[in-house]
Amino acid sequence: MTDNTVIVASCQVSLAVGDVEANRQSLRSALLRALDAGAQIIVLPELANTGYMFADLAELRSVAEPVDGPTVSEWVALAAEHGLIIIGGFAEAADSGAVYNSAVLIDSTGVRACYRKAHLWNTEKADLFTPGSGAPPVVDTALGRIGVMVCYDLEFPEWVRAAALEGAELLCCPVNWPLYPAPEGERPIEVVKVQAAAATNRMFVVAADRAGRERGQDWLGGSVIVDADGFPLTTLGLGAAGVHIAQLDLSDARNKTISERNNVHTDRRPELYFEAERQTNGSA
Repeated sequence: MTDNTVIVASCQVSLAVGDVEANRQSLRSALLRALDAGAQIIVLPELANTGYMFADLAELRSVAEPVDGPTVSEWVALAAEHGLIIIGGFAEAADSGAVYNSAVLIDSTGVRACYRKAHLWNTEKADLFTPGSGAPPVVDTALGRIGVMVCYDLEFPEWVRAAALEGAELLCCPVNWPLYPAPEGERPIEVVKVQAAAATNRMFVVAADRAGRERGQDWLGGSVIVDADGFPLTTLGLGAAGVHIAQLDLSDARNKTISERNNVHTDRRPELYFEAERQTNGSA
């Protein structure tokens, strides 16, 4: 290992909607397994404290927590005790009464960033979550520059690029990917999108998905760790709970060169993109 090498874990956990205590126990067990495997950076799924398939806003509010609530506080204590960096998703109860689909980045000093998911998926829009409006955070940590976003955010190249342009070497993404039919033998499209995000920005990307079934919804269980060229460093364990581990040299993500004359950042021509968007919107 070099000074830039880190061991990263993606924890694929089976969760149950509303059963916060059982979820915390499952998360704690996965965190400790990752720690035993040498992990220094650990990523947990989206809405890891609560589960996902809420009946209504009242049910969601009954289990949402503030940033200083018991779930995040437990992660803070574990990070401080073991010198970890933890990125995890949770249902955030805000002082305003709104509930956000959020993710925190925690290191040994405490909560370094709390990001609120900007792009809401399907029933999340059904009077449940309020969309966030802040950019994805990119945090300088003792192990490297780490960016954070949540699930559907990954499908917007502009949003991923924003984190990359802020210098993210590792993008950590709590996700809940519903299981949808796919052609036999094909890699899940969600995983392909993670690979594309990594390759087009030359940065490492980690997605921590969930496993199992919840209120009739099966989950993909597609957790993956991808290198800066877009190639998976872990084997998919579709549908099964488990901890996926990879060793990354984050310095590789600082090199944006892909050929003798090409660089994925300096080759950009944003003045053309913005003009094309303006013309398209003007003709709509």
